[in-house]
Amino acid sequence: MRELAIGNARIELLHGDITHQDTHAIVNAANSGLRGGSGVDGAIHRAGGPAIMAACRALGGCPTGDVKLTTGGNLKAQYVIHAVGPVYRDGQHGEPELLASAYHRSVEIAGEHGVTSVAFPSISTGVYSYPVADAARIALRTVAAALPRHPNIRLARFVLFSASDLATYERVLAEVAATLPKP
Repeated sequence: MRELAIGNARIELLHGDITHQDTHAIVNAANSGLRGGSGVDGAIHRAGGPAIMAACRALGGCPTGDVKLTTGGNLKAQYVIHAVGPVYRDGQHGEPELLASAYHRSVEIAGEHGVTSVAFPSISTGVYSYPVADAARIALRTVAAALPRHPNIRLARFVLFSASDLATYERVLAEVAATLPKP
């Protein structure tokens, strides 16, 4: 399953590069210092140019589980939502709640800024080592639950960098769809 309708919105999955998305906003899997880094974070800062880093410096960091919004710089997206996910230890140190908060706050800030479409990476599953299947369950359930409260958001796209991550998200999206009330 690659698409799921949630009220007037839809969740969509695709394999690709988040920096090439033409959505209104993209979400960055950021570190708490908002300094750029490796993986998705580094790619977004490189593609978006110095305007993103300048905006991040002015914000003074971001706690784990929260988000900050900046310009999209040179990206197609107007905004970048910098979401700080947890470093995975063992799942017993608040990691699930912090990861859910990062996704929930991303949808919330997108809604507050009139964003109509947003692209997400798989937060915390790279260098932060969160198991992909567990992270996908949290991400998809959280976004599916948050979308109805933000009707201006019509599209939540998950852009997965690897084919294996996409396959995991497809399987989990089908699980999530099976738990939703039928219209």
